[in-house]
Amino acid sequence: MAKKQSGKKKTSGKKLSARKAAKPARKAKNRKTAATRRAGTDPKRVAAILEKLAEAYPDANCELKHENAFQLLISTILSAQCTDVRVNQVAATLHVKYPKPEAFAYATPSELEQDIRPTGFFRNKTKSIMGASKKIVEEFGGEVPRTMEELLTLPGVARKTGNVVLGTGFGIASGVVVDTHVQRLSRRLDLTQEEDPKKIEQDLMRITPQDRWIQFSHQLIWHGRRVCVARKPRCAQCNMEKLCHASDTTV
Repeated sequence: MAKKQSGKKKTSGKKLSARKAAKPARKAKNRKTAATRRAGTDPKRVAAILEKLAEAYPDANCELKHENAFQLLISTILSAQCTDVRVNQVAATLHVKYPKPEAFAYATPSELEQDIRPTGFFRNKTKSIMGASKKIVEEFGGEVPRTMEELLTLPGVARKTGNVVLGTGFGIASGVVVDTHVQRLSRRLDLTQEEDPKKIEQDLMRITPQDRWIQFSHQLIWHGRRVCVARKPRCAQCNMEKLCHASDTTV
């Protein structure tokens, strides 16, 4: 009788040799990736990026129009999933109708919802605005808190909003504003490998001087809106082109 053939296929010596040879290649690739990450946050490279941003956007600032920290707080809450242009349009009449925290705190919810409807997510934003305003009135004497810890107790306020208010409203460098532009560009420039905004902020705070945190955020946001746009970055217009190693550069 003929012997039954085993279901297992014999592996030739050549294939085994090829597999063994492939392992060191994968390790080398991993080492290269780690080296690239370290190079991305090299102090000289980070300093060069900061210098280029300062050259391109020396007057960068928050584009949400406001007259005081409270107006800035309200506009920042409204800016979630909405453009600054639209927020400014809504805020122009909103702050006339609701000039003080008390006016927002004890407003008629359905009426405020309609006033801010163009900014989107108006029901949730109404709850946040009224809740934050009421707490400011009843627990902070009608004044916007000046510490991150206190700001984070306000409804609708997370670290991004807190950093906007402290940095732009009071000139206090408590951290780095991480919006969608900062999140995208900081990864694109190899300044972080993280995806979570809190972790990205910690990475950026670690590699940039504290006296640059406020302006750095503004400059990166301006760059993301004017040059390094998400759909089609205008790399030919970018003064950081030689410092950027993104895979989809257009030059």
